[in-house]
Order: sequence, then structure tokens, then C-alpha cells
Amino acid sequence: MGFPRLLLDDEPMEIVSLNNRLLQFFQWEHTFREMWMDGRQLPSGENLKNLGPAWYGHTVGKWEGDTLVLNTTGLEERAWLDNLGHPKSFDARIEERYRRIDGNTLELQLTLVDPKYYTAPWVSDTKVFKRVAPEFMTFSGWYGLYAGITEGACAPMNEIEGYRKGFHDAATGKER
Repeated sequence: MGFPRLLLDDEPMEIVSLNNRLLQFFQWEHTFREMWMDGRQLPSGENLKNLGPAWYGHTVGKWEGDTLVLNTTGLEERAWLDNLGHPKSFDARIEERYRRIDGNTLELQLTLVDPKYYTAPWVSDTKVFKRVAPEFMTFSGWYGLYAGITEGACAPMNEIEGYRKGFHDAATGKER
């Protein structure tokens, strides 16, 4: 899916804080995104071209009071901006502003600046993330699996299996 599309889907994610960076783990695609918090500048110009495109871009962040501000650029153009298929260019810049509302709630607002495709910045609606309740993060809870983010990979073999169980077998009267 790439970034920011992965954030706009209603799949669980987890943010882990390290000394000089944050890692954002996503259930969908079972992957992570790296966000540098060590004061480096967002890559641009030749530096950005040398890094090349990335599905989750190149991200740097800082705190502005109680708001985490992340800026990302260098996004892979083949990944859609959202589930509707809106495009974005390699030179697009996306700003995320996270604010903790309470111990269980994060609020996010995205701003996209991409003069190649859009005439003005786009500012998202506010997205709210809720912490998964502890009772659902155990072996007997959420999906009946282990604690933490589960695996949610989109693989052709999984889709074929789902197709067979949901449509093929029912239509043919066959059971597997």
C-alpha cells in the first residue's frame, strides 16, 4: 500500500520509541516505517535523488510542544495516496501532526503539498486512533492470537483461498 495510504486504512498500528528514531509498525503488510528524530534535515535536491523513492518515504520528525510533527518526502510514485487511487509525485511532501488526547487516544492530521499534481495543499480530516484494550492484546483476545500486531499480508495465494471458500466452492457445491 505504501504511505500515507497505509495510515488511512483502519488497520492496527503501533509506534515504538527508540533513542534517535520512532518505528511505526503496521498490521497490514506486517511492515514498519522508520522516522528519524535526531535533528537531521528532510532530504531534498540531490540528496533526495540519491536516496531514491521508497514505499514509506524518508521521514524526519520533531516535537512542537505536545505535538509530534513528521515530514516525509521521496515517496514511491507507484503507490497511491489513498484508497481512491489519487496520485502523488516523488517530490510530494507530507506532514503528519500527532497529538495525544488522553492515555488511549491519538489524533492525526495530514497535509500534502505536491505542486506536480495539485494546485493547493490538501489537509485531511482529523483521524483518531484508539488504543486496543489490554484484554484484546492477549492470547485469548483479538483474533484469538498472540499479543501485539498480527500478520496481515496480502498474498495472491491467500486471495485465491478466500475466493475458493467464499465463491467457488459455494457455486460448485464442492467442499475442500
